[in-house]
Amino acid sequence: MDANRELILEPSPGYVAVNLRELWDYRELLYFLIWRDVKVRYKQTVLGAGWAIARPVVSMVVLTFIFNRLAGFSSDGVPYALFTLCGILAWNFFSEGLSGASQSLIVNTNLISKVYFPRLIVPAAAVLRGLVDLGIAFLVYILFMIYYQFFPGVQILALPLALLWGIIAALGVGLWFSAFGVKYRDIAQAFPFVVQLLFWVTPVGYSSDKVPAKWEVLYWLNPMTGVVEMFRYSLLGVAHLPVNLLILSAAVSVIAFVSGVYNFRRMEKEFADVI
Repeated sequence: MDANRELILEPSPGYVAVNLRELWDYRELLYFLIWRDVKVRYKQTVLGAGWAIARPVVSMVVLTFIFNRLAGFSSDGVPYALFTLCGILAWNFFSEGLSGASQSLIVNTNLISKVYFPRLIVPAAAVLRGLVDLGIAFLVYILFMIYYQFFPGVQILALPLALLWGIIAALGVGLWFSAFGVKYRDIAQAFPFVVQLLFWVTPVGYSSDKVPAKWEVLYWLNPMTGVVEMFRYSLLGVAHLPVNLLILSAAVSVIAFVSGVYNFRRMEKEFADVI
């Protein structure tokens, strides 16, 4: 190979396909960013990874009190604490992944402006980092299941599908926020409001069957509606899963992911200059 040969990297024009081979070649960078984010997240904290337990447990207590004690919602024979905690696990994974992805490019400014690598790795690492917190919180969920003597049936086999759906939803929406967040810093100001709004229109502390029929289609346009209900089905065996609405929610997730990837690829040639 010619030692004087130069390799020139140029941005691809317009919408371009994802280079899966290139992403695979940089997989070690993905692992590094995930592990780095996990360590930074809990560095110099008293509870450390205990926050991955404290947040869902406290949220479970609050939501159980609001929706079960005050509003009188039922959970189809399932202990309401388990019903709520299941929804919280799914929601926390989504919201934390979305939050991390939306700020991932800004946080990694020095890396992006100085070194070439597939930029998709940055928001992907921010989303996949949430698997660590989810795994820790899931151990607590198992303890609650033992306490209530409530165990999943064969439908637990659907859990990987529910988790994959959650990853697709979080990364799809996160890619839109991360790409536009580089160019428009107003995104960071609007983000907390958007997440709060999504929380209240997601069946975290209640079942989606509580939504009036005339609003169901609009409600299921939220991809997290399907994700939360799939988590409940796989772990508890109870869920409101109309096939047509389930397909609708899944389709929205896939559309958000595919369009998010292509929009990200379209805009990434400007990241190093704008950031």
